[in-house]
Amino acid sequence: MATHLKNLSDFSNTEIPSAAPYKFGIAVAEWNAEITNALYQGAYQSLVNNGALPENIFTYPVPGSFELTSGADLLLKTGNLDAVICLGCVIQGETRHFDFICNAVANGVSNVAIKYSKPVIFGVLTTDNQQQAIDRAGGKHGNKGDEAAITAIKMASLAETLKG
Repeated sequence: MATHLKNLSDFSNTEIPSAAPYKFGIAVAEWNAEITNALYQGAYQSLVNNGALPENIFTYPVPGSFELTSGADLLLKTGNLDAVICLGCVIQGETRHFDFICNAVANGVSNVAIKYSKPVIFGVLTTDNQQQAIDRAGGKHGNKGDEAAITAIKMASLAETLKG
């Protein structure tokens, strides 16, 4: 949980394997573009900084966070990716729409991961307001995109290890 005590971009307590052998898909929601672009920059840079080759990072925009599930499904249907990172931002409004979208995306991302037996990473901010989103997209709490990329690397490595 990101609080004043947690920076999403602090990986000093964990070993990160090299991303060099893996291919990554990134589905990025266009809704709340200021935030999702910052998440994308964090994820992309973290992948490259940890050895991913730029030509092995495939980025595709989707209209909104709800479409991340089908975007991840379409990316994994290609059969040549080791992990997919889903980046989005849903900000609480005045209606229950927030709850429905957040639940649908979380469940959808999990279902796609299970369907393909591949890591599909939930890099979606679900915040109460714009400032909380800014704080978690490169602001004072780090960048959830960094966290999503590191998670993708670690899970791709785990999947490879378990294949033996």
